[in-house]
Amino acid sequence: MKQQTIRLRLLFISAALSALLPVVSHLFFSPVTIDTMVNRLALPLGRLTCFIIIGLAAGQIIEGYGWTRQVAVVARPFFRFSRMGDLCSAAFTTAFFSGAAANAMLAEFYDQAKISKAQLFLSNYINQFPAFFLHLPTTVFIVLPLTGVAGGLYFLLTFLAVLVRTIAFLLFGRIYLQNHSVLKPGAHSTETVTPSQKKSLSDIIIAIKNRLPVRVVNIFIWVLPIYTLVFILHWNGVFDMVNAAFSRHVALSLMPVESLSVVILSFAAEFTSGFAAAGALMDAGVLTIKQTVLALLLGNVLAFPIRALRHQLPRYLGIFSPKIGLQLLLSGQAFRVVSIILIGTLYYLVA
Repeated sequence: MKQQTIRLRLLFISAALSALLPVVSHLFFSPVTIDTMVNRLALPLGRLTCFIIIGLAAGQIIEGYGWTRQVAVVARPFFRFSRMGDLCSAAFTTAFFSGAAANAMLAEFYDQAKISKAQLFLSNYINQFPAFFLHLPTTVFIVLPLTGVAGGLYFLLTFLAVLVRTIAFLLFGRIYLQNHSVLKPGAHSTETVTPSQKKSLSDIIIAIKNRLPVRVVNIFIWVLPIYTLVFILHWNGVFDMVNAAFSRHVALSLMPVESLSVVILSFAAEFTSGFAAAGALMDAGVLTIKQTVLALLLGNVLAFPIRALRHQLPRYLGIFSPKIGLQLLLSGQAFRVVSIILIGTLYYLVA
């Protein structure tokens, strides 16, 4: 009862801070309209919350009914090779439909001591592979008409980067988890679920009712103010200024500096405009296909830190604990940037 009171008090403080941020923006910076608040803050936040709830409930249902093996069948050989197990494989399958739901499942498994911290981190990194395909249909039909062959090469190189990362993490898991305990103290393996371990529907509903509200409240305590703060910063152009500052200090001899700065600035500011600028410069003969691909990759790398703060920070700090969420976000983005730089360098040397 005492813990419940503390959580509700923290939730009230979180909501009050979140409500104060638009007021501060209105008084001292750029006013935010009600329509903007609803469409660009409340609705995205509501969608995020729904996916988190779905992920938490799915984890309970999948485990309670003993469906882990069935859901994990898509990637089971790879996750068995890496010694990560069926629970991580089930989250990987879920990531093809929703990254937030997959992360919520991983957080729930970790909180219940069913996967280790190493499994949590490796699984989160590997889930970048399905995330690539999750967003592909909405981007490929925009990019290819704008940039043609250069856009196709860009997608190929970014796919190779995520593939290299995935293979590296699977190999690391096989080596590292062989010599380390994969379960936290007091944990139990869920590789095999016997009929006696399976829960009835009523037991699963009770478990969801007992755990879900607590988890959602804990998530909202962090997600609500952070998501609102990131929205206010974006609304006031903070991220665009940081992107511009990054871009102004980039000068390479592999392409005209003027063209490079235009591509990077536009790409970092907004997804479609970057490819449009790149395609226009390429069609005008200012950039070659190779230079266009490298410019897009470089713009991608420069945009990653800001995009991570703007889009992923609230989710990670809310779904996971703030410490683990920040560690996952920073390390995952670091691996992503390093792999793209590696593949881009190889392309520059070979092409």
